[in-house]
Amino acid sequence: MAQQQKKNKIIKACLFSLIGMLIIPIGCVRHSEMQSEGAAYLQGVWIQDSIPHQADMMDYTLHQFKFICDSIYTTMQVHAKTQRISDSCYKNGQWSEYAKAVYVIRGDSLIGEGIYTKANGKYKTAGCYRTGTYLPRYRIAYHDADSLVLESRFDQRPLVLRKTQAIRCTPKRRWED
Repeated sequence: MAQQQKKNKIIKACLFSLIGMLIIPIGCVRHSEMQSEGAAYLQGVWIQDSIPHQADMMDYTLHQFKFICDSIYTTMQVHAKTQRISDSCYKNGQWSEYAKAVYVIRGDSLIGEGIYTKANGKYKTAGCYRTGTYLPRYRIAYHDADSLVLESRFDQRPLVLRKTQAIRCTPKRRWED
């Protein structure tokens, strides 16, 4: 009798585990292929024209952000007076880097997760400049219809951006052009 109860308990435990494995993944399906709306006030193209005292800096980066729904497409114009990379990549101290990410707004923070890309938006596995994961982290210090100030979690210089183009969010499959 005790052995039969023990077998029943084992069978019940196995059944509950099996049912749990079947039900839980169905309830937690992630719909990452579809964009969400994103922040309405960010939709558009934002450009950083300059950085205070940039002529005196050894290196700096000017950013352009394109927010479409919950996606960010970033172009970084890098300017470097000192050569720290190979000649074939240095290009007289001026080059562009690209990235794309998905973002969320939490409180006053913009948090992104994405990848560095080639100019055509395709994943960049090797080559000059940055590759791999792109993790933008900003505090939204100020925003209105035509201006946006982001404070980087990794750099003390704020990004003062102006809106050059409005974009209306129409959610679609992620990364479609």
